[in-house]
Amino acid sequence: MFKYIKNDIPSSIVVFFVALPLCLGIALASGAPLFSGLIAGIVGGIVVGALSGSKIGVSGPAAGLAAIVLTAIGALGGYQNFLVAVVLGGIIQLIFGFLKAGVIGYYFPSSVIKGMLTGIGIIIILKQIPHFFGYDPDPEGDWAFFQVDGENTFSEILNTINNISPGATLIALIGLSILLLWDKVLSKKGKIFQLVQGPLVAVAVGIIYYVLTKDNEVLGISQEHLVSVPVPEDAASFFGQFSFPNFAAISNPQVWVTAFTIALVASLETLLCVEATDKIDPHKNVTPTNRELLAQGTGNIISGMIGGLPITQVIVRSSANIQSGGRTKLSAIIHGFLLLISVVLIPRLLNLIPLSVLAAILFIVGYKLAKPALFKKMYKLGWKQSVPFFVTVAGIIFTDLLVGISLGLAVGIVVILLKSYQNSHFLHIEDNSNGKHKIKMTLAEEVTFFNKGAILKELENLPRNTYLELDILKTRYLDYDIIEILEDFAFKAKERNIDIKLLSKRGIIENPPSFTEFFEQRPKSKLSLS
Repeated sequence: MFKYIKNDIPSSIVVFFVALPLCLGIALASGAPLFSGLIAGIVGGIVVGALSGSKIGVSGPAAGLAAIVLTAIGALGGYQNFLVAVVLGGIIQLIFGFLKAGVIGYYFPSSVIKGMLTGIGIIIILKQIPHFFGYDPDPEGDWAFFQVDGENTFSEILNTINNISPGATLIALIGLSILLLWDKVLSKKGKIFQLVQGPLVAVAVGIIYYVLTKDNEVLGISQEHLVSVPVPEDAASFFGQFSFPNFAAISNPQVWVTAFTIALVASLETLLCVEATDKIDPHKNVTPTNRELLAQGTGNIISGMIGGLPITQVIVRSSANIQSGGRTKLSAIIHGFLLLISVVLIPRLLNLIPLSVLAAILFIVGYKLAKPALFKKMYKLGWKQSVPFFVTVAGIIFTDLLVGISLGLAVGIVVILLKSYQNSHFLHIEDNSNGKHKIKMTLAEEVTFFNKGAILKELENLPRNTYLELDILKTRYLDYDIIEILEDFAFKAKERNIDIKLLSKRGIIENPPSFTEFFEQRPKSKLSLS
């Protein structure tokens, strides 16, 4: 784990600067104490990072759960009652892991995963535009199209036009210039520029700018445009920020419903993120998904026990880790310790960081996830890849992450059904002599109920006086639904003067009296033809 520490330390600093405002913003969007977001970020980094099998994934509070958390806190009668649901949700995730439910993560189409990454990249850019220009009424972690402040993604951008802060915009542009200069030029000039990351320099310049201009009416940055970490006065007030679950609420059925909802949504988001990060990982590491569920479940139990928000693996922080050169889980762990150390020792220094500089950092992250070249590439791959991709992107932009993924997945399933419909059989007209159509139908290697429509249509369209040669020599699996179709067709074939020749590994049969009986002659694995 320490082999690539020279890569992991710089990347952990970048992830820290990305995670800090998101932890606070997601807590604000969730209607939870600000410190609860930091707790989730710390536990996600240190605990989940240590237990996870992912080398580059980073966990923390997730924007996708913000609406669930906001509703649940009110419905359950307070934050301490909600924490019981977080702990129970973690236990349910452990059960998912032990039941090997992580295999679900391997069944999301590649086009949908790419659409998810691209959609999140676009959302990052759109959501950071107001913060970039110093207009920050929307919480940093609110990623949904319809926002908690009553606006939506695009109306917030339009409102920004009349509310631009000159000081915040200027330092954002300076920060963005530093990031681009570091990424495109300086990082190739020497090791010092690889060790000291551009985001760290941009943040340092942002703090200096704020201190030098805070009394300037035009170029100064107001307090609401800065990071806002809770500042405890002493040790007692620091520990007073922790909340603990009220286990007396465990008998409330609504707590269990919330717990299962958290476990299900958090697990799905994690598995999607695992699949996505593995796909963009330049070193092509493969994350063990069941172990990830166990790590996430443990993290949620601990987070809930000490007052933190629910945790998932999150694509924004994970992609920032990959883009910054992170190689092992040490990067995620160090970022967790950085969050802990900073909120304990230097909260006042953190509160001097302009949000517009952090928005510039997220701009770069978003652009690298949603490069224009990817749209062109997906379009060239044809409609079977491009339609689920574009539907997923649009769904994420105009709804939220899970709805967008669901829409893309639904379209992907329709594409699979159409493909299955087309590939269920091959039809060849071989001879039209002697007044009879001689037609050969070769069934595919596996034929399921998805193929019913295609096969039924072709059989129904066979003209009278046809000689049908049905080839199942290469068919290894034939669904019972298809056998029933063949059985019904055999009855109709007699009325239409259609002769059937069945070619199988068990021989050639002319006009089989019963397809059902023919396939039931096999042992109880009767539908397997191998």
